[in-house]
Amino acid sequence: MKKLILILSLLMVFNSGYMPAYANKVRIKDVTHIDGIRENQLVGYGVVVGLPRTGDNSRSTQITNISLLKNLGTVIDSPNDIKNGNTAAVIVTAMAPPFARNGDRIDVTVSSMADASSLEGGILIQTHMMAPNGEVVAVAQGPISVGGTSASAGGSSVRTSIVTSGRIPNGAIIERDITSDIGDELGLKLVLHRPDFTMAARIAETVNDKIAPAKAIDGSAIRIVIPPKFNDDRIKFVSILENLTLRSADSIAKVVINERTGTIVIGNNVKLLPAAVAHGNLSVTVRTTNEISQPTEFATVGETLPVVNSEIEVVEEEGRLVEVAPNANLSELVRALNSIGVTPYDLISILQALKAAGSLQAQLEII
Repeated sequence: MKKLILILSLLMVFNSGYMPAYANKVRIKDVTHIDGIRENQLVGYGVVVGLPRTGDNSRSTQITNISLLKNLGTVIDSPNDIKNGNTAAVIVTAMAPPFARNGDRIDVTVSSMADASSLEGGILIQTHMMAPNGEVVAVAQGPISVGGTSASAGGSSVRTSIVTSGRIPNGAIIERDITSDIGDELGLKLVLHRPDFTMAARIAETVNDKIAPAKAIDGSAIRIVIPPKFNDDRIKFVSILENLTLRSADSIAKVVINERTGTIVIGNNVKLLPAAVAHGNLSVTVRTTNEISQPTEFATVGETLPVVNSEIEVVEEEGRLVEVAPNANLSELVRALNSIGVTPYDLISILQALKAAGSLQAQLEII
């Protein structure tokens, strides 16, 4: 409840106009990216060795081990020469940043493919990392960090984290340059991280006033013509462009609810149509006492029987009705709900009921 009150109190302060004057300014680089400049997904199939009998027993892993040893010049007379359990087949994934150069290092994630119980203590053997077009972009190798441990004995087991996947920090080396064109022969296109017509129009207006001709194509993209003086120095143009500041657009009225933790975040511009909220609790308590009924000491006929005595207590707290004025803003909404002493879970139910009744003028998102 204290966490909820703190979050809502901060939001009330932000909504009341006490924010610094610079707080509503954003840089273009913080809300957009240049079309075509992005990360690249890499994937590879490899083998982890050195496992203490926690590897897999799949036939595919055996075949891979044989092929690996043959490539290293070793002759294998029989598959039985390779014992199961010390190796594991894995999928290796990574994200290569834009403009990565030959020799750069990136992190990789290693995940078991078959029935290996743990990759703890294993070492990934040199694995080719391929782009979606099939080209080898990087090569990965190194010891795996799983960030936990797993142990079992006598039918009991203990696991502190998921140990069938892990990471190799700086485990892959980029083998070829990743190049990206900064726009085309006429200019470039900015793409908003979150589509918004107002923000797109403001960016186009700011760029037009400060540096170059610009036009919003739709709610997520702005087309910019690069001035002739920057044709041979697009990096400088992009540097000036992405550091331009403008007033941020108003966010969509939204209420986000996390039912697992009881956390509620109410965004700005949340409004209510006229509504009344009643809050009250009904508590029913049932107490049961078991006794034994026996015949009296002078009775000639009798039988010992169990007797169940039940006592029911009903306690109903006084209900309270709170009326919410039309077009109530965030602070008024929070003040009204706090006045009836709601808990976070009560507030979740109230907000859902207000949304269902058509009073809550905001998106209700449950995560």
